[in-house]
Amino acid sequence: MDKKSRNILILFGAALLAIIVIEVTRPKPINWKPSYTSVDKIPFGSYILYKELTETYKDKNVNLVSKNPYEFLSDSTYNTNSAYLFINTNLDFDKRSYEKLIAFVRQGNSVFLAGRYFGEILKDSLRIETDIDYQITEEEITPTFFSSYLQQDSLPKFKKGVYKSVFKSFDTTKTKVLGYLKNEEEKLSQINFIKITEGKGEIYLNTIPEAFSNYYMLKDNGVYAANTLSFLQKNPTLYWDDYLKSGRKIINSPMRFVLNQIPLRWAYYLLIIGILIFIIFKGKRQQRIIPVVEPLQNTSIEFAKTIGDLYFQHKDYSDIISKKITYFLEKLRSQYYLNTNELDTTFINKLAVKSGHSLTDTKELVDHIHALKGRIAHTEADLIALNKKIEKFTL
Repeated sequence: MDKKSRNILILFGAALLAIIVIEVTRPKPINWKPSYTSVDKIPFGSYILYKELTETYKDKNVNLVSKNPYEFLSDSTYNTNSAYLFINTNLDFDKRSYEKLIAFVRQGNSVFLAGRYFGEILKDSLRIETDIDYQITEEEITPTFFSSYLQQDSLPKFKKGVYKSVFKSFDTTKTKVLGYLKNEEEKLSQINFIKITEGKGEIYLNTIPEAFSNYYMLKDNGVYAANTLSFLQKNPTLYWDDYLKSGRKIINSPMRFVLNQIPLRWAYYLLIIGILIFIIFKGKRQQRIIPVVEPLQNTSIEFAKTIGDLYFQHKDYSDIISKKITYFLEKLRSQYYLNTNELDTTFINKLAVKSGHSLTDTKELVDHIHALKGRIAHTEADLIALNKKIEKFTL
């Protein structure tokens, strides 16, 4: 790598490192989304309110409910004379949950609802109608109470993240107005806090859920939330809903049903553990199967056999003898470096010396070759006799 390329890579690496450091160290942007859960510390979470309730009202039994209202209220073990607290932007109950909720109220319990929208079922059943300005208010909202005992010296002010919502109509025969938005000229048209009597219990509805968020609890507006919730002091047990929340963590995985069922969940865990154990013990390196390699065929031998069979079938012994002699003489030339043009006495003497055979045996073989060359026709016996002599000499 040349110097120029190295410098470019160094600069690129330094820039990448700087980007990573900036991303890691820069402040995390504030999350302004509404949540209202008991654990969220973002501006519109309700961590502070839940903590204050559990610490301030130590004489109360504050319970966190993470189930659907229908599922929770179907359990008959909840305490009597208790209050069920719901805080969220929209509180839209299904029919079964509403039926359980209204039965809970009629038994002498209380339900507190803080939200901008209360759903069609609740509105139709309780005969309430709200008017919502879906644009964030440009002016400060100052809620207060009709009761002189709850009047504050300095009214709370709500603006950031707040949508103006008021009750446009309600059933006056069983509804009591508790609070309104400060505006002397339109006091009755700015109602935001009411109590509806149902059987032996009450339902409280407030249209400023932001008043119970971390942001406004830390802006010295916590007195308004405390005064509003003071209507629940008569209830020794408080149930905090942590299910109908905008910030509730929802598992969208297809495994949700399996993980929510204890037998299926343990079966799933055992399956995963079994697979891991199998991988650990069977994943070790093993000798792979050695393939069977067929030896290469000696095609030259096969060819020679084929040619020999061909000659043998035609009974051409003279040709075979001629080729046998030619092959033998070629071997003598290449092995002993002898001139085979003349098979005379000199040749015989040299061949006997170089081959290590006796002069008699060597002369006998050469004379036999001379005799075969002198004939015109040959028999099978001649071929066999020549082959034996040559094999005996070359061994």
